[in-house]
Amino acid sequence: MTLTLGSGPLSSNGAGSLNFDMADAPKHRLLFDNYPRRMRALVDGHALLDTTRGKLLHESNILPVFYLPTEELHKDYLEESDHTTHCPFKGDASYWSLRVGDRLIENAVWHYPQPLAAASWLDGYCSVYDTAPDVWLQEDEPVHGHLRDPYHRVDVLESSRRVEIKVGGETIAESDRPHLLFETGLPPRVYLVRADVRPDVLVPSERTSYCPYKGKANYFGVRAGDALIEDAAWTYETPLPEAMKATDLVSFDGAGIEISVS
Repeated sequence: MTLTLGSGPLSSNGAGSLNFDMADAPKHRLLFDNYPRRMRALVDGHALLDTTRGKLLHESNILPVFYLPTEELHKDYLEESDHTTHCPFKGDASYWSLRVGDRLIENAVWHYPQPLAAASWLDGYCSVYDTAPDVWLQEDEPVHGHLRDPYHRVDVLESSRRVEIKVGGETIAESDRPHLLFETGLPPRVYLVRADVRPDVLVPSERTSYCPYKGKANYFGVRAGDALIEDAAWTYETPLPEAMKATDLVSFDGAGIEISVS
């Protein structure tokens, strides 16, 4: 996923062919990039920040982190904290807690008063933990899950490749009309129309998850013979626009699931 995870060029295990020698590049890489979208964070209806001068820090093996100029943080809600942490790539971080009315959110904001030379551009910037505010807004749309990476992409393509899915040698689904979902930094994922899955296989589950690029997933257990593999299949009933072609299709993964594509 993204520039910094999986096979991305800023990952410690980046893949692909480059026109420079990776042996000369640092194993842990940082990219501080402009993020000019309007970002707001609210706590109990109070605006902690409202800025169009944000940055995204892309760091090897870590999801992108939003930073903003410290001067654009609402100072009335900040309390000094004696909490500190050390990053070998950025330096020593100091923290503020948030106090809004009677509510205290400890160590919610961090900054690097004296960042290391290799990350000197962090001077004057701070970041807020995703979970500290009640609401994050990107322009006027709420942010669900982690902040979307502008370098991340999802493509859902129709295919005529032959797909067979087995559990313990027993075929539970087969199709020559799959959809293949290609997502940045991840292996291709097979999605099938429900008519190509045996009707006795899927057992509804209460589990759900949310992907900032695909939307809310609903899960199924997979029953084959006397075995039930929990949460081994899922569907996106109302996916985000990038994954709209995967609407109501089913994908499988988990221990004991065998997927062949030819």
